[in-house]
Amino acid sequence: MAAKKANKVKKGKRPADLGDRIIDAALLMAEADGWESVRLRRVAEGLGISLADVQARFQDLDAVADAWFARANAAMLASRGRRFAALAPHERIKDLMQSWFDALAPHHRAGAQMLAAKLYAPHPHHWVPLIFTLSRTVQWLRDAAGLDARGRRRQVEEVGLSALFLAAIAVWSRDDSPGQERTRKFLDSRLSQADRVMGCLWPSRDHNA
Repeated sequence: MAAKKANKVKKGKRPADLGDRIIDAALLMAEADGWESVRLRRVAEGLGISLADVQARFQDLDAVADAWFARANAAMLASRGRRFAALAPHERIKDLMQSWFDALAPHHRAGAQMLAAKLYAPHPHHWVPLIFTLSRTVQWLRDAAGLDARGRRRQVEEVGLSALFLAAIAVWSRDDSPGQERTRKFLDSRLSQADRVMGCLWPSRDHNA
């Protein structure tokens, strides 16, 4: 039933790409029954397509999860407003990371379960690629925030932001507060601390991000 809802197209709107429809159907199924209960054959049946059509776009269910997190990356990179360049570096980072989590918020339960599945110890084929995915996300975050450090300073930023992202994900996964307020406060606190340490190294407030 959940997958069938995802197959409907509102009048006047272009049909969604099949890959997006598969993701949306899987998310709806996860919200109803839990991520572990999602089966791609049921997604295919609900969308009226073959399992081969699904396989042509996603190697497995974990790839569907990766594609959904890629949407959060896109939302993060598209979130910079007119005031963004005038913000201090730690404020830019906070805005970008909050946009990432806000993009996942409509399917918070499913997202938390996806992450738990990826970090499940007996599944190194999931959590090892997650490390590289996080690294790419951090690189995009640094670029969008206008952090152009090189050498040792860049390494410090990358390690620090990766650790922050992982810690924020852990908070977000358990965050049932309105508007993800607990996650927002966590990011604000940690990034304010980081600014006191890195403030002399980060670009100035008027850096053109």
